[in-house]
Amino acid sequence: MAPLLVVLIIICGGVFLAILWFLATYNSLVAMRNQAKNAWSQIDVQLKRRHDLIPNIVETVKGYAKHERETLDAVIKARNVAASANGVAAQAKAEGELSGVLSRLFALAEAYPDLKANQNYLALQEELSSTENKIAFSRQAYNDAVMIFNTRTQMIPANIVAGMGGFTPMEMFELKDDAQREAPQVKF
Repeated sequence: MAPLLVVLIIICGGVFLAILWFLATYNSLVAMRNQAKNAWSQIDVQLKRRHDLIPNIVETVKGYAKHERETLDAVIKARNVAASANGVAAQAKAEGELSGVLSRLFALAEAYPDLKANQNYLALQEELSSTENKIAFSRQAYNDAVMIFNTRTQMIPANIVAGMGGFTPMEMFELKDDAQREAPQVKF
């Protein structure tokens, strides 16, 4: 009788440990997924800030560069596309295109010494530059969180819990287009 009781206690202990492991794994996956979502929301905050700054910069440049309408229109169009993009891949593509036209705008400003000296323009340019740095940091933090989450959901034995819990891989924020990786060409 005693050996049967010992075996029963060992089996119950094993089941109890398996349940604890399952719960701990599930909860850690939930925490990692929420960290990745939070990191994405930080990107979103910085992109909103960027999108809000761009019209102010364009209006400032308009006052100095009235005949450069094509570049200014391209910036506004790219900003509107980026502001309305949904999903990680679409946002990455739109933001890459916006960065390209913004560099053209700043190159355009180089042709206007009065504009380069305008304090309002300089402040806006500095604010946008600071925002670009924050966006880069936020993208890195998001990609790090997604990499940790995706790695965990794909590793044995956590992938069993991930499959049962409906945890699917998250998409990285990356440039998918070779054109976005190249430095923009500025031609006037």
